[in-house]
Amino acid sequence: MAEIYLNDIAHGRSGDKGDTSNVCVYARKPEYYKIIEREVTPEKLKAYFGDMVKGEITRYDVPSLNGFNFVMKHALGGGATMSLRLDSLGKSMGSAVMRMKIHVEDGEL
Repeated sequence: MAEIYLNDIAHGRSGDKGDTSNVCVYARKPEYYKIIEREVTPEKLKAYFGDMVKGEITRYDVPSLNGFNFVMKHALGGGATMSLRLDSLGKSMGSAVMRMKIHVEDGEL
């Protein structure tokens, strides 16, 4: 088993609306979809972000695009107009997710 960055097998897009962050994660190859499905769960993202994401995280599976859409509520300190965070916008959340470490079994890559 090896530990890699999600960025090694995926790319993403992200944005925000108010205090909600939206992060889409797409497998770089169709065979990586199952790894991401297993390794990037709402529970693991919640643990990864800790107190930064105060609300629920919902994952929407989009197998036709080899991707996932994560909606994170109460994740931006109130939103761009309310937060004292230096970079409160959802764009930075996508980069953060790509730096998440995941596990892959031998032979999966």
